Amino acid sequence: MPVDLPTPRVGPVAAYAPKPMRIVLNWGRRYSLWVFNFGLACCAIEFIAASMGRHDFMRLGVIPLAPGPRQADLMIVSGTVTDKMAPAVRRLYDQMPEPKYVISFGACSNSGGPYWDSYSVTKGVDTIIPVDVYVPGCPPRPEALLHGILKLQEKIAAEKVSETVPRRYAGHRLATPAELTRPLVAPPPAPPAP
Repeated sequence: MPVDLPTPRVGPVAAYAPKPMRIVLNWGRRYSLWVFNFGLACCAIEFIAASMGRHDFMRLGVIPLAPGPRQADLMIVSGTVTDKMAPAVRRLYDQMPEPKYVISFGACSNSGGPYWDSYSVTKGVDTIIPVDVYVPGCPPRPEALLHGILKLQEKIAAEKVSETVPRRYAGHRLATPAELTRPLVAPPPAPPAP
């Protein structure tokens, strides 16, 4: 049973923090992103290639494979998200501490990809969780993920510490818990009474 928790804040003093302190906090968040990879299909192989020696996204301050969602700052959803997997994605996203970020990696997680008209494929991970950066491609190259990480780091550097959480959810329509647990196929209508 999902529970709505109060919106977390960095602290009441954060609104009055001097600008140099905000720069230091954003710098720390920007260059110490622990990744929780949600690899669901072939895009996960490209994620693995981006973490290997040739591309090495650790040089950008991104640490791959956090032990779990409670230690991660960044979720990378790579692959086809089905309606059956959607509650698990949402549950793991909710377990991540604030501030948290999401990269949608590949056409399948962006919009359903070549399976967009299937009855069981979610039409984009952004209907379940808020997404910060979209990386297009089928499957995208590791260089595209590196570019997406750089764009996310630029976004983090421009954030105000006191407005991180409320700004992320403003105007974003997410699926309700009831929508996430709905049956995949509607039951047949009842026969008319004689």
